[in-house]
Amino acid sequence: MNTDDVEAVARSAADWLLDESNWDAADPSLYHGLSGIVLGLHEAHAHFGDDRYGAAIDRGLDILSAQVDHVDDASLYFGLAGMAFCLHQLGRHGAADQALRRVRDKFDGVRWNTMFELLMGNAGIGLGALHAGDVDLAIQAVLPYVEKADRTPHGVNWAVRPTQPRSHHMAHGTLGIAFALATVGSASGRSDLMDLAVLGADDVVSRNTASAADFLVPHSDPPHRPDIIERYSYGWCNGPAGDAQLFRLLSQVTGDERWGALQDRCWTTVVGSGLPSRLQPGFWDNNGHCCGTAGVLATACDRIVERGDDFAFADLLVADLLTRATVDDAGARWSNYEQRADPPELAPLPGWAMGNAGILRELLRYVRLRRGDRPGYAIEWPDQKAVAGQAFSTD
Repeated sequence: MNTDDVEAVARSAADWLLDESNWDAADPSLYHGLSGIVLGLHEAHAHFGDDRYGAAIDRGLDILSAQVDHVDDASLYFGLAGMAFCLHQLGRHGAADQALRRVRDKFDGVRWNTMFELLMGNAGIGLGALHAGDVDLAIQAVLPYVEKADRTPHGVNWAVRPTQPRSHHMAHGTLGIAFALATVGSASGRSDLMDLAVLGADDVVSRNTASAADFLVPHSDPPHRPDIIERYSYGWCNGPAGDAQLFRLLSQVTGDERWGALQDRCWTTVVGSGLPSRLQPGFWDNNGHCCGTAGVLATACDRIVERGDDFAFADLLVADLLTRATVDDAGARWSNYEQRADPPELAPLPGWAMGNAGILRELLRYVRLRRGDRPGYAIEWPDQKAVAGQAFSTD
């Protein structure tokens, strides 16, 4: 793998983001919108030192700062908590503090909306608050999980939506909640939150349907919307690539060796799944971070740093991303595929979850690892624990 070629595509992806007509300036979110785009551009600016990216970041932060008083959603990935994280990390502390004040004002004492998980609910808001410098709000956000936990034969889980199914993974389920509890508990010295995180993880571990050497848990029980949601997935959002992120966090904060073994079992399953090949209709149609190749690459690179993996699988993922990129004078970008849509090739997206911002971030980290440079990112993401030595100078 020629790292210069990878770096060139990542730079071209950042250049595509410089065209503000590719932004949806009305969407300030971390998931699809401007907060994620700005953080992707920051990764490019930190890596290349190109002042064009810095100027675009400043314009984006100006827009985000002006939107704080007009956003009603408090969540990490779709609202104010994600905006506060972005603004705080990039030095707009006044706007970040105002966003956090608005988050506090919208809290009813238990929750912010009907969802009670990481993407839209308390768990994500706690992580966003913590990474925006507000430990007290982070604790306030996750404490309701203590009272709302339901005992199961092997641990605990939570009702994350106003319907019967219990979801199990990072984006909408038990492991995302456990990640927030463990992160906030570790940062605040709250052993009760740490213990609850372990109980949540234990519940999900008990649901493994694969062999003792693998790890594969259904999306939800009973199945949530089985007409459109696959029973098993493999990415960050609802599969073992994301499950491994909770297990690596618990390994770091508890010192218990069983979590390292579970990381390895998750990875055995991911590597053996056949991704990133499109093996069948609906299997592996996404290049992005949330449920696609970039999110798997993030875990692959964490393993290279922490578990001593070789680059073989990361090389495969990167090669696939380069093959699927559209690169021309406008810049590099990726079209995801939806077999049920007409046409199935979807328009390229700029954001973190499904588009350029999330993909270029992982490509640039891969380049640095391949060159023996800094092993992490310019900014730690709320739901991905930093590796040792992550920070690097942007001077």
